[in-house]
Amino acid sequence: MRTLAAGLSCLLVLQMGSTTLSAQTDSGKLNLVIIEGDGAINNVRQRTAREPIVQVEDENHKPVAGAAVVFLLPNQGASGVFANGSRTLTVISDAQGRAVAHGFRPNSVQGNLQMRVTASSQGRVASVTISQTNAVAGAAAGAAAAGISAKVLIILAVAGAAVAGGVVAATRGGSSTTAPTLTTVTPGSGTVGAPH
Repeated sequence: MRTLAAGLSCLLVLQMGSTTLSAQTDSGKLNLVIIEGDGAINNVRQRTAREPIVQVEDENHKPVAGAAVVFLLPNQGASGVFANGSRTLTVISDAQGRAVAHGFRPNSVQGNLQMRVTASSQGRVASVTISQTNAVAGAAAGAAAAGISAKVLIILAVAGAAVAGGVVAATRGGSSTTAPTLTTVTPGSGTVGAPH
């Protein structure tokens, strides 16, 4: 029997906001796609978080049911526990290939949290990291607990600033007969990198 390490090669593919990490073996490849939870802000004061969801797919991007999916939280720093009180949770993917880390609760340590997720099925393995942030309750943490990501919060802040700027510009016009200029803000694709 060949070792898994001998036949393993990884390929990182970004797809429309989803992160996919593939592992190739002689029996085909397995893809692991993050559906929910990447970029989430967890409220450490109320110990609420968005439950991570991943989807296991085969080399043709078809769902893989019955795959063992392991969610692993860091042992120290910004972390948390699952409903079973452990930092490790194993879930079997459903008919749609999805696995949900039910009952995830952040600890009280603020900072970046890197949750490692590994899926295995019939000798094929794939893994990916879900990046989240543990933060004290506030507008951002409250909104994240309600299901709004950090990216959406930034877009809303920029749009609000543009509207405020337009109102100020319009009211300073005095007796000008020209109509105020409206500012349009178009959200772009944001990127998040590792902390420096």
